[in-house]
Amino acid sequence: MIAHVDGMVAAVAPEAAVIDVGGVGLLVQCSPGTLAGLRPGERGRVSTSLVVREDALTLYGFGNDDERNTFELLQTASGIGPRLALAMLATFSPDGLRRAVAAEDVTALTRVPGIGRKGAQRIVLELAGRLGSPADGVPGGAAAGQASPAAGAVPGAPTWRDQVRTGLVNLGWQARDADQAIAAIEPELTAAAAGGAAADGAAADGAAADGASAGGAAEVDVAAALRAALRVMGRR
Repeated sequence: MIAHVDGMVAAVAPEAAVIDVGGVGLLVQCSPGTLAGLRPGERGRVSTSLVVREDALTLYGFGNDDERNTFELLQTASGIGPRLALAMLATFSPDGLRRAVAAEDVTALTRVPGIGRKGAQRIVLELAGRLGSPADGVPGGAAAGQASPAAGAVPGAPTWRDQVRTGLVNLGWQARDADQAIAAIEPELTAAAAGGAAADGAAADGAAADGASAGGAAEVDVAAALRAALRVMGRR
């Protein structure tokens, strides 16, 4: 098993990244939230799971070990393969999944493209008590050495809107519906990002002017934005 990959990020595509390890470019399939933390030309580290099939060896990458372990555990449930497990982790954080399963929240689980009510009920039945409690998750979120999704923008890099739109389309939604969902969540997310950056700036510098400047350059957390958009889609 390949437990993690650590190297220079050579490229980031809508569904995967290429990470250069010892001169070998490894193609790693990732969720939009994980991809948002990787920057071409910078060093990146992702926890990985190797899925072996007769016709392919596919490497899946995650922001931390908890996501990787949850991905592997999800596949022990009937009818869940690696692509659907990845879609579940694009929709929920590991703790979000634990809460949904523990609460038997079938409606929440059906927000994942490809999971119907019967499938959600089967997931709850088969995974109840096996995912652990939210407190069992890895604290801190991102793996060491990986850039946060809320890090400053890189010139020429896709915006958070582009990444969320791509993530929704890759999960099976129509581009038109994705754009409508992004428009619905944008005011709240940008306001929250600006407010958080302003608070951090004021605490660090003790000056309101510095806080306002930080708010203007605030970045939206792509993983949080994707989950918010999926919640909007699920209500339609």
